[in-house]
Amino acid sequence: FSGSWSAAHFRFRRPHSELAYALEAGKGGTRAILMAVQAHIIAYLLFTRDSKYTALERLCRIGQQEQGQALAVALAQTLWAAGGGSRAVVCLSTAAVPVVPPGGCRADAFTETIRLFEFSEKAAAQEFLCDHINCFKGEGSHGVILFLYSLLFSRTLER
Repeated sequence: FSGSWSAAHFRFRRPHSELAYALEAGKGGTRAILMAVQAHIIAYLLFTRDSKYTALERLCRIGQQEQGQALAVALAQTLWAAGGGSRAVVCLSTAAVPVVPPGGCRADAFTETIRLFEFSEKAAAQEFLCDHINCFKGEGSHGVILFLYSLLFSRTLER
Protein backbone atom coordinates (compact mmCIF):
# COMPACT_ATOMS: atom_id res chain seq x y z
CA PHE A 1 0.00 0.00 0.00
CA SER A 2 1.12 3.53 -0.72
CA GLY A 3 1.80 6.09 1.97
CA SER A 4 -1.62 7.70 1.53
CA TRP A 5 -3.34 4.32 2.04
CA SER A 6 -1.22 3.54 5.10
CA ALA A 7 -2.07 6.90 6.64
CA ALA A 8 -5.81 6.69 5.89
CA HIS A 9 -8.19 6.20 8.80
CA PHE A 10 -11.80 7.09 9.58
CA ARG A 11 -11.71 10.67 10.85
CA PHE A 12 -14.80 12.76 11.49
CA ARG A 13 -15.14 16.52 11.37
CA ARG A 14 -15.33 18.37 14.68
CA PRO A 15 -18.11 17.07 17.01
CA HIS A 16 -21.18 19.32 17.47
CA SER A 17 -20.37 21.25 14.29
CA GLU A 18 -22.38 21.67 11.11
CA LEU A 19 -20.42 18.80 9.55
CA ALA A 20 -20.12 16.60 12.65
CA TYR A 21 -21.53 13.65 10.68
CA ALA A 22 -18.95 13.93 7.88
CA LEU A 23 -15.83 11.86 7.41
CA GLU A 24 -12.76 13.70 6.22
CA ALA A 25 -11.57 12.31 2.90
CA GLY A 26 -8.31 13.31 1.34
CA LYS A 27 -7.39 12.84 -2.28
CA GLY A 28 -6.55 9.38 -3.47
CA GLY A 29 -7.82 5.84 -3.67
CA THR A 30 -9.26 5.64 -0.16
CA ARG A 31 -11.94 8.22 -0.92
CA ALA A 32 -14.30 5.65 -2.50
CA ILE A 33 -14.24 3.45 0.60
CA LEU A 34 -14.75 6.43 2.91
CA MET A 35 -17.72 7.67 0.88
CA ALA A 36 -19.39 4.25 0.88
CA VAL A 37 -19.11 4.15 4.68
CA GLN A 38 -20.29 7.78 4.82
CA ALA A 39 -23.56 6.82 3.14
CA HIS A 40 -24.24 4.23 5.87
CA ILE A 41 -23.37 6.76 8.59
CA ILE A 42 -25.87 9.29 7.24
CA ALA A 43 -28.58 6.64 6.86
CA TYR A 44 -28.05 5.51 10.45
CA LEU A 45 -28.11 9.06 11.85
CA LEU A 46 -31.20 10.05 9.88
CA PHE A 47 -33.36 6.95 9.90
CA THR A 48 -32.24 4.46 12.56
CA ARG A 49 -31.07 6.40 15.57
CA ASP A 50 -33.81 7.69 17.86
CA SER A 51 -33.62 11.42 18.33
CA LYS A 52 -35.95 14.27 19.21
CA TYR A 53 -34.22 16.56 16.72
CA THR A 54 -35.14 17.38 13.11
CA ALA A 55 -33.30 15.62 10.29
CA LEU A 56 -30.66 18.32 9.91
CA GLU A 57 -30.18 18.64 13.66
CA ARG A 58 -29.70 14.85 13.90
CA LEU A 59 -26.67 15.18 11.67
CA CYS A 60 -25.16 18.25 13.33
CA ARG A 61 -25.82 17.60 17.01
CA ILE A 62 -23.64 14.57 17.43
CA GLY A 63 -20.70 14.31 19.75
CA GLN A 64 -17.57 12.20 19.60
CA GLN A 65 -19.21 9.16 21.20
CA GLU A 66 -22.11 9.27 18.73
CA GLN A 67 -19.66 9.59 15.87
CA GLY A 68 -17.94 6.40 17.00
CA GLN A 69 -21.28 4.61 17.39
CA ALA A 70 -22.39 5.68 13.90
CA LEU A 71 -19.09 4.51 12.42
CA ALA A 72 -19.33 1.14 14.18
CA VAL A 73 -22.88 0.62 12.89
CA ALA A 74 -21.86 1.61 9.35
CA LEU A 75 -18.86 -0.73 9.35
CA ALA A 76 -20.91 -3.61 10.78
CA GLN A 77 -23.70 -3.14 8.21
CA THR A 78 -21.23 -3.11 5.35
CA LEU A 79 -19.30 -6.16 6.58
CA TRP A 80 -22.53 -8.06 7.26
CA ALA A 81 -23.74 -7.34 3.72
CA ALA A 82 -20.37 -8.42 2.31
CA GLY A 83 -20.73 -11.68 4.24
CA GLY A 84 -24.05 -12.40 2.57
CA GLY A 85 -26.08 -11.64 5.68
CA SER A 86 -24.65 -14.61 7.54
CA ARG A 87 -21.20 -13.57 8.72
CA ALA A 88 -18.78 -10.73 9.25
CA VAL A 89 -15.03 -10.80 9.74
CA VAL A 90 -13.26 -7.95 11.51
CA CYS A 91 -9.51 -7.53 11.07
CA LEU A 92 -7.50 -5.80 13.77
CA SER A 93 -3.82 -5.11 14.02
CA THR A 94 -2.19 -6.71 17.06
CA ALA A 95 1.32 -6.82 18.44
CA ALA A 96 3.88 -7.82 15.85
CA VAL A 97 4.51 -11.54 15.61
CA PRO A 98 7.58 -12.70 13.73
CA VAL A 99 6.28 -14.35 10.56
CA VAL A 100 8.27 -15.55 7.61
CA PRO A 101 6.27 -14.77 4.47
CA PRO A 102 5.81 -17.56 1.93
CA GLY A 103 8.00 -17.63 -1.17
CA GLY A 104 7.35 -14.77 -3.57
CA CYS A 105 5.91 -12.53 -0.83
CA ARG A 106 7.66 -9.90 1.21
CA ALA A 107 6.96 -8.73 4.73
CA ASP A 108 5.47 -5.26 5.15
CA ALA A 109 5.45 -5.12 8.99
CA PHE A 110 1.69 -4.54 8.98
CA THR A 111 -0.02 -7.48 7.29
CA GLU A 112 1.83 -9.83 9.63
CA THR A 113 0.11 -8.22 12.63
CA ILE A 114 -3.49 -8.73 11.45
CA ARG A 115 -5.77 -10.94 13.48
CA LEU A 116 -9.21 -12.08 12.28
CA PHE A 117 -12.37 -12.09 14.39
CA GLU A 118 -15.34 -13.89 12.83
CA PHE A 119 -18.98 -13.30 13.82
CA SER A 120 -22.14 -15.19 12.92
CA GLU A 121 -24.42 -12.55 14.46
CA LYS A 122 -24.61 -8.98 13.22
CA ALA A 123 -25.23 -7.57 16.71
CA ALA A 124 -22.08 -9.26 18.05
CA ALA A 125 -19.99 -7.83 15.21
CA GLN A 126 -21.43 -4.37 15.82
CA GLU A 127 -20.72 -4.54 19.56
CA PHE A 128 -17.16 -5.72 18.88
CA LEU A 129 -16.64 -2.86 16.44
CA CYS A 130 -18.00 -0.38 19.01
CA ASP A 131 -15.53 -1.69 21.57
CA HIS A 132 -12.62 -1.45 19.10
CA ILE A 133 -13.65 1.57 17.04
CA ASN A 134 -10.42 3.42 17.84
CA CYS A 135 -8.57 0.73 15.88
CA PHE A 136 -10.22 2.23 12.79
CA LYS A 137 -10.32 5.91 13.85
CA GLY A 138 -6.91 6.43 15.38
CA GLU A 139 -4.16 8.19 13.51
CA GLY A 140 -1.59 5.63 12.38
CA SER A 141 -4.13 2.81 12.79
CA HIS A 142 -4.28 1.89 9.08
CA GLY A 143 -8.05 1.97 9.65
CA VAL A 144 -9.09 2.00 5.99
CA ILE A 145 -6.76 -0.88 5.15
CA LEU A 146 -8.10 -2.87 8.11
CA PHE A 147 -11.63 -2.26 6.87
CA LEU A 148 -10.67 -3.30 3.33
CA TYR A 149 -9.16 -6.55 4.64
CA SER A 150 -12.30 -7.07 6.75
CA LEU A 151 -14.45 -6.67 3.63
CA LEU A 152 -12.38 -9.19 1.70
CA PHE A 153 -12.47 -11.78 4.46
CA SER A 154 -16.18 -11.20 5.12
CA ARG A 155 -16.98 -11.69 1.46
CA THR A 156 -14.53 -14.66 1.31
CA LEU A 157 -11.81 -14.98 -1.27
CA GLU A 158 -13.82 -17.65 -3.12
CA ARG A 159 -16.71 -15.24 -3.70
